[in-house]
Amino acid sequence: MQPSNYVPPATSPKSDFEAVEIDGGNDGQQQMSGISKPQKQSGLAGASANLVNSIVGAGIIGIPYALRESGLIAGLFLLLLVAWLTDKSLKIIVGLASFHPKLKNRDVSTFEDLASYPFGNFGSKFILLNMFVMAYGAMVAYLLIIKDTIPSVLGIENRFERTLIMIATSITIMLPLSMQRDMASLSFTSLISVLADVVLVGFITAYSPIKDAVEEAGGFVEVLKQDAVNPTLFIGLGILSTAMACQHSAFIVSGSLENKTMSRWSKVTGFSIGISAILCAILGVSGYLGFLEETEGDVLNNFQDSFAAHGARILLAITMFFTYPMESFVARHVLVQLFHNGDLDGRDLTPGGETDGKEAGGYFCFNRRQTWSFAIYLMALLPALIVDDLGPVLSITGSFGGGCIAYMAPGLCYLGVNGDAFLSFARGLVGNRGSSREGGTLTQADLPVAGSSNTIMTTDESNERKPVWWYLFGFPMWTKIAQIGSANMAVTLGSAAIKEAAAYDEDCMVPTRREFFIAIFFICFGVLSLVAGVGSNIYVQLTRE
Repeated sequence: MQPSNYVPPATSPKSDFEAVEIDGGNDGQQQMSGISKPQKQSGLAGASANLVNSIVGAGIIGIPYALRESGLIAGLFLLLLVAWLTDKSLKIIVGLASFHPKLKNRDVSTFEDLASYPFGNFGSKFILLNMFVMAYGAMVAYLLIIKDTIPSVLGIENRFERTLIMIATSITIMLPLSMQRDMASLSFTSLISVLADVVLVGFITAYSPIKDAVEEAGGFVEVLKQDAVNPTLFIGLGILSTAMACQHSAFIVSGSLENKTMSRWSKVTGFSIGISAILCAILGVSGYLGFLEETEGDVLNNFQDSFAAHGARILLAITMFFTYPMESFVARHVLVQLFHNGDLDGRDLTPGGETDGKEAGGYFCFNRRQTWSFAIYLMALLPALIVDDLGPVLSITGSFGGGCIAYMAPGLCYLGVNGDAFLSFARGLVGNRGSSREGGTLTQADLPVAGSSNTIMTTDESNERKPVWWYLFGFPMWTKIAQIGSANMAVTLGSAAIKEAAAYDEDCMVPTRREFFIAIFFICFGVLSLVAGVGSNIYVQLTRE
């Protein structure tokens, strides 16, 4: 049964064409990455634990700092908004790849492959770049937290000794876990990490000096008056985006889920995002109210040394030890995609691509998987040796990587994959001006220009008069995105595949009017988060002493 506001696919409405160059397409055959499939899978509990662990990483300890930058009321509102956007985006990207009628039978198993269908090679590289930014920034943050926590527990203040402890603990705990092949192997450590986070939230709630700090500030009402909304709120948004962002690991987690259906995936995302948002809200409010304007990027640095504080630091270190591998998996996935077309096992180095269960490639005594895991560790270690302040690392990572991959990319993919349906929807908004074609069949508008499979004919509606709101709400840009996506889909899937798209069923993701507006909101919010977040960070770093 299709939803009542379902928008049927339709092709371009006119025959006035302009040529648009799109990088991608291969004469109707999509070049999918040869990604190595997981050998282990997990159930709902295991997948949920992995997703919660991916979300509640270094970002959770920076939530109080995010509320300091955003303001208490604005920060909580942004946390709820980011949580909803995260849950929605996870359903969008995995739903498009696994349950969209045009793609559900094509084994789209990565975010970059999904983006390559409507946007070609550019879409794939855009996703890979931002996946790496998110994962790399998180790994640096985890190492910084280890440098802050373990030496503090041991009473070590010397910078050189603190650095040696960070290297020793990370190379003996983080690195071996990062060298695992499948994320399902991390289900148990992820569960331990989540439990440690719960206890950590309990500690900060119980020991944060909320009463004293609020009384010194003139009472809770005065705190709200002074810190409800701050001009640096976009710095806080960047940290919140980092804390909740997991789109870069969504396909790795969903690929490990046994019997993946839209319903089961929705249960995983709903439970994981809900638990993560609750933990972030409790820790954020408790930590911020305890220290107000003195709140540091790592709120545990605000606590005086005590047995309880050292216990909390140990719990945080455990969380970082077990969360780092999640991000390392993502960074390794990106580099293996770029350099080996997704072949983690070294099949390209063996006759016939058969490995007989043994992995090839790599250097020295390492195979390819281990070599890249070690190289990524060294790349993350270098800045962690130099940088000390966690707050800017979280904020810049979230503003740049989060704005692009968490918000813009899901919206762009939704418009691109459903490009023909969106064009039909847009024509309906202006009263079906111009000629309209029935159904979803292909016409000349959807086919490549003669002589080049990368040059697509798209419609030019500039000679049609549109109402003022059409331009005010950016519909020329949205329809352009949809045209490019529709045309590239026709090339990468081929005309036969378009006509033979999978039949609609209860597990299909069909385009609706409401989802189109949500997709547009995602794109706008992502652009705002990126520009304002990066700009605010630059301004603060230049002006704050």
